[in-house]
Amino acid sequence: MFAVAALIMFAAGPAFPQQPDAHAAVTVGTATATRGQVAYGVISIPAAMDSATSLPVAVVNGARPGPVVALVAGSHGTEYTSIVALTRIIGRLDPKTISGTVLVAPLLNVASFTQMIVHVNPIDGKGMNGQYPGDPAGTQTQRALAAVADQIVKQADVVVDLHGGDLDEDLHPYSYWFRGGQAGQDSASRALALAFGLDHIIVRDFDLSDAASRRNLGGYAMSLGKTVLVAEAGRSGTVEPEDLRLLMDGVLNVLGALRMIDRPVRPVAHPVWLDASTRLAADSAGMFFATVGRGPRRRRGGGGLHDGLPGTPDGRGALARRGGRHLHPRSAFHVEGRDARGDRTGAGGGADLPEARELGVSLPGRSAVAPSAARSLGGRHR
Repeated sequence: MFAVAALIMFAAGPAFPQQPDAHAAVTVGTATATRGQVAYGVISIPAAMDSATSLPVAVVNGARPGPVVALVAGSHGTEYTSIVALTRIIGRLDPKTISGTVLVAPLLNVASFTQMIVHVNPIDGKGMNGQYPGDPAGTQTQRALAAVADQIVKQADVVVDLHGGDLDEDLHPYSYWFRGGQAGQDSASRALALAFGLDHIIVRDFDLSDAASRRNLGGYAMSLGKTVLVAEAGRSGTVEPEDLRLLMDGVLNVLGALRMIDRPVRPVAHPVWLDASTRLAADSAGMFFATVGRGPRRRRGGGGLHDGLPGTPDGRGALARRGGRHLHPRSAFHVEGRDARGDRTGAGGGADLPEARELGVSLPGRSAVAPSAARSLGGRHR
């Protein structure tokens, strides 16, 4: 009788102490989700030296433990494709079948969205992808990014940052492979870039000891040891079904690759690795008219025509003189003459025209590309 009672007592108790579930309940802003739940809310940014704002968020907390993935879009509030993609992806995620947690912030730059202002937050004129880790005592952009850094980035294992075709941009879809020199982190980022599914991948190297490299979301997240994936699809402020599908499928592919959802993933078999450090500069201020579409290989001398400003002598001439691919062409817009080595000017200040050069190598490791290679296209990550 004693033996039976002892057996029952042993069977009823755990063989080993159970570890507490660190993500039994996950909170971002006003959204708190327990296992198997979805919660919506906002991150409220109080007024200080300028106005208050509220960033919409959702927490999809899977029924089983697993990675924590942050999905972020809308750093540039008129890149509608990425914003719509993340807004819709929330409804595609069933927390009862997910292993892990998905944090979704589909629109960081609310004022840019509501006022239709490209590239910057019109409240303070700052870029919302160039001020990390933010400042709780700073302007609206800095206060908002401090909250995003604390409540979203620091909680995540993986950060997926989506962009796509601002009002003045006509993008060919592409992903970034960000490399910071840590083999494990770089390999994980490469795997997610291939899993996402876009066959054009820009390689960008970061010197994370340089504070400037940690100012955008990707660099900041990498400096905290996170795996980072950045992808872009969209054009000219429109929401095209194919671009939307590419971003939504890409997000689901990432979750499938991380085994958070049951989804077969076929990584890109033959990616086009790109060095986007080359920029084309106009000799003088004027207007640019694209003569080729986004993506196709361009021969020498093609790409676009450069006209003088209205009321000045017509200075039409071919702007692009080298071979390569146009991933980021534009229709008629203002450009300023400038040094091709410079970074993009601020909103309304004109721009260089970026092009991409194929690296032509399989890129097994960081040493395949010089550290200066693969500057972001079109002044991204500003």
